[in-house]
Amino acid sequence: MRLRYILSEMGVGLRRNLSMTISVIIVTFFSLVFVGTALLMRAEVQQIEKDWYGRIEITVFLCPKDSLEPTCAAGAVTEEQKADIVAALDAPEVAPLVKEVYFESQDEAFASFQNRFGEESWAKEMKVDDWFSTYRIKLADPQQYEAVADVVTGRPGVERVEDYRDKLKSVYSTLDKAKWLTFGFAVLMLLAAGLLIATTIRLSLLFRRREIGIMRLVGASNWLVQAPFLLEGAVAAVVGALLAVGVLWLGVRQVVTGWLEKNVSSVQFITTVDVWGIAPLLVGGALALAVVSSLFNLNRYTKV
Repeated sequence: MRLRYILSEMGVGLRRNLSMTISVIIVTFFSLVFVGTALLMRAEVQQIEKDWYGRIEITVFLCPKDSLEPTCAAGAVTEEQKADIVAALDAPEVAPLVKEVYFESQDEAFASFQNRFGEESWAKEMKVDDWFSTYRIKLADPQQYEAVADVVTGRPGVERVEDYRDKLKSVYSTLDKAKWLTFGFAVLMLLAAGLLIATTIRLSLLFRRREIGIMRLVGASNWLVQAPFLLEGAVAAVVGALLAVGVLWLGVRQVVTGWLEKNVSSVQFITTVDVWGIAPLLVGGALALAVVSSLFNLNRYTKV
């Protein structure tokens, strides 16, 4: 009987404040889309870090014949210098950090370039001497790149040493900034949603002051008086959250899985599984927001 009464009163409140209820749904929806986007971006950044950090390799560019670097003062790298570099990487303190070392000659580097871009007009102007011979070092632990890079940097025959960690930092930095900007918008939208829920509950209380007074007179408990109003805010917020989850799922399915994955093969993207992973957080957050916003007014105006 009490449950039927509570649900009935909740329905009355939602109908009376239909425009405000729709407003709560819309604001909650947009705010949680921002929150969900930020969470998915965070998951994508972590995925990129995991994927690309595993591919990081150190490239040792060997001296060409015309280099002006001090380590190349003797001219092009010699076989003896190459042997010294390999020996340094095979040293007991360095070898456990190195997964694989392979040599690429100028001819091999040029041939690889030609296979990829040989048909381009600008590529036809390139010559073999424009390319470096290199040692490419795959790491057992990408986090230890500095320890390995220090071993080969500055050695005779080595013009320079590069790793791609620093280049990836700019990508991570851009994604992080976008993520925090999205979170900032989300916080503002969630604040607006909370205030709107509180306003909706307050209006509903004003409309039903007479009914509340009668319930007080007949000895109704606080819970029985407050439950319908509490459920009004919760229902509106949860509907907004479910709509946000649906839009995020559709966006990932159409934009990420349906388009980006087909056009960018070098990156492993998030999937709709990740959306389902954050769905409980979004729905639970919407519910918590509604409860807190509602109780603020209910405890003030309906206390028996």
